[in-house]
Amino acid sequence: MEPVRTCVGCRARASRASLIRVVIRNGELVFDEQAVLPGRGAWVHPTPECVETAQRRRAFARALRVSPVLEFPEAENMQTLEKRLNGYGNKVNGSK
Repeated sequence: MEPVRTCVGCRARASRASLIRVVIRNGELVFDEQAVLPGRGAWVHPTPECVETAQRRRAFARALRVSPVLEFPEAENMQTLEKRLNGYGNKVNGSK
């Protein structure tokens, strides 16, 4: 049985493989693509809606138990999210 996590954006439960882990590195939120970085992590669906909802609700700060002034570096946020979404589409659609 695959581990289940809760998305901090939409609060829906999903398999660990369908979510992205987020951690804090040098005071900024970072996507942990391999889910191996040390420290507390928060999980979010790889959709702009869930990421934006989590940021708006300050859910990352609560889940990571840090001060509420956290944001993704803008360039990394969009590049990583787009890469993850493209990879996710390939897995779902079965295309190469």
